[in-house]
Amino acid sequence: MISILCLFVFIFAKAQTNTSENNKQKVGLVLSGGGAKGLAHIGALKVIDSLGVKVDYVAGTSMGAIIGALYASGYSGNQLDSIFRDADFDNIIIDNLPRASKGFFERNNDEKYAVKLPFDDYKLKLPSALSRGQNAYNYLLKLLLHVNEIEDFSKLPIPFFCIATNMETGKQVMLEKGSLTQSIMASGALPTLFQPVALNDMILIDGGVVNNYPIDELRAKGMHIIIGVDVQDGLMGREELKSAPDVLLQINNFRTIKDMEVKSKQTNVYIKPNIKDYNVVSFGAAKQIVSLGILAGLEKEAELKALVKRRTDDVSSLDVKPYIQDSIKVNEISLRGLEKYTRSFVLGKLKLKSEEIISYSNLLKGINSLIATNNFEAFEYQLKTSREKEGFDFIANLKETETTTFLKFGVHYDNLYKSGVLVNITKKRLLFDNDIASLDVVLGDNVRYNFEYLIDKGFHWSIGLRSRFNDFHKNISAQLLLDDTEFDAVGLNKIDVELQDQTNQFYLQTLLRKDFALSIGAEHKRLEIKSETLAADEEDEDFVFENTDYLSLFGELKLDTYDNKYFPKKGVCFNGDLHTYLYASHFNSEFETFSIAKADMGYAFSLSDMLAINLKTSGGFKFGDKSTQTLDFALGGYGNNLINNFIPFLGYDFISLTGNSYVMASASVDYEIFKKHHLTIEGNWANVDDDIFDTGEWFTLPDYRGYALGYAIDTFLGPIQAKYTYSPERNKGIWFVNLGFWF
Repeated sequence: MISILCLFVFIFAKAQTNTSENNKQKVGLVLSGGGAKGLAHIGALKVIDSLGVKVDYVAGTSMGAIIGALYASGYSGNQLDSIFRDADFDNIIIDNLPRASKGFFERNNDEKYAVKLPFDDYKLKLPSALSRGQNAYNYLLKLLLHVNEIEDFSKLPIPFFCIATNMETGKQVMLEKGSLTQSIMASGALPTLFQPVALNDMILIDGGVVNNYPIDELRAKGMHIIIGVDVQDGLMGREELKSAPDVLLQINNFRTIKDMEVKSKQTNVYIKPNIKDYNVVSFGAAKQIVSLGILAGLEKEAELKALVKRRTDDVSSLDVKPYIQDSIKVNEISLRGLEKYTRSFVLGKLKLKSEEIISYSNLLKGINSLIATNNFEAFEYQLKTSREKEGFDFIANLKETETTTFLKFGVHYDNLYKSGVLVNITKKRLLFDNDIASLDVVLGDNVRYNFEYLIDKGFHWSIGLRSRFNDFHKNISAQLLLDDTEFDAVGLNKIDVELQDQTNQFYLQTLLRKDFALSIGAEHKRLEIKSETLAADEEDEDFVFENTDYLSLFGELKLDTYDNKYFPKKGVCFNGDLHTYLYASHFNSEFETFSIAKADMGYAFSLSDMLAINLKTSGGFKFGDKSTQTLDFALGGYGNNLINNFIPFLGYDFISLTGNSYVMASASVDYEIFKKHHLTIEGNWANVDDDIFDTGEWFTLPDYRGYALGYAIDTFLGPIQAKYTYSPERNKGIWFVNLGFWF
């Protein structure tokens, strides 16, 4: 009797154990790779959350790894939908570095070239990928800052791992420890789009190359039930195979499609969104793709509800509240991997100091400023919570680029210099580890050159050299060249001249309050102006107005936060300049010391995504001796990077209005009728003459006005622009045409 009773007790206990084990069946979630199509994962996650399904483990590859890591770190499907709906994928993917975050040298060096190619060992090279992935890294690190300290991914709110591919061996690598941000960047490093990621002494690329749906690895973690979301491509029919990329994609899909024939059958709840109309870069259709993920999830609603009923245990949920910090306190700064570049150079670009609070947006600007130097192939950083202080320790791993020479090219046409082809060679580490040298040679109607050399010392005083030569033929105002007596004698308003200007500068530059660039230096200028117009006959030599070498000291203060040089939608700019001329060669026999001060400022703002307004004002004056006229202000024309004191002024041709002082205001309305196509309406107003600040003329109604209607296309060559301008005083219109970046 006792034996029978014991047997019943044993059977009952066994049944209870089995029931308990059934109730504790673990649910795993696997998310496949698929680029932009992976946004459908978010829709499926929204359904999973809404039904109350609890997930015990998450696995993913590529985009599935990114979405999966965010979900595992505590974000809900709804939160992910909001985050990615507002994301600027163009900037995140292509590393479109904001202009305002670049240093002045990098900005000036970048905004005139259409093509830039590495050039080492006398061979042109192509970049390893379209993007370094720096913007993506910055974006993901900020989203994952709340789990930044967790290096064992099984300790996340939901345990997680992802798959990458070892590029050297072709084998898969399971990433489940270390830096979460770096790991998912490696898993999503799509070849040719993102450069490979160096991690754990391996070179890693997209895990989809070897395993785009890691269901076996997930089940090995003890998962009994697998929910899978598959966003991979299916095979195309013959009518869809119309191009070489289509054929290559089809060949690449043979393996993954064959794998999924097996893996889909091993998936308990298999969710397959119908996203065949989208591809891996269809990020602009995020809303539609997420919606398709929701529809696919709802199709499996019954199966998902069954998972909720089958378990009663309390598993890890999404109770962790992710946070996105607007600012952080930086305590210690650790920089690893520096060999050629100094710590001060890196910190100067980052605009980062220890024991300071910095906004996250300014931190990203500093990182972009460092990346814009192209001195580093990789910049990976972590923010570690300080044990003894409130805030974070900033730990960065840098890999210096081996390429130090670049060839760059550009083309340009305008009404002053006419056509030109630009060839540039840029060399880094020419004489010192943190220097850069750049030589532009312009071949065309007017041969020019521009040489720049900078020893960049970050927050400390940087040392620079500039040398440029400009040459053009133009009818210019006779008042710039002649005094009143001479002007009355010749009886000409304009004189056809050839102007040659060579300017050489040595300067020191530093940053003030992290935003302003202050430069002080010495300048040599050789200015030659001659004309055939006033020659006595054809056999005489050209009449020479100017053939003088000038020596001067100068100071400049610059601020420029415009988001675009040519079509700004936001930002401010300021440029102040003071030149004191101390010496002139024998041609200018009546020379006495004089100074020229000038400043301009602007403010751009947007009324909508398509409509922007830019307001500007500028002015300048001469003090001291005023007999040297050839360096006076000369208004007229349209353009950028004009030499000396030539000021663009719509409605008048180049160098039409002259005087030793001027004031000017301008306003432009830019309507982007569709992407990169701009319709502009502009106006400018000015007073220019001798001594207008003494006579009070600067504060009267404008003597000169000009208006313009323009159309522009923003291309990789630079802006292609046409402007019809009109001046009421002249009662005459004039066209200005520009092709390409100004140089």
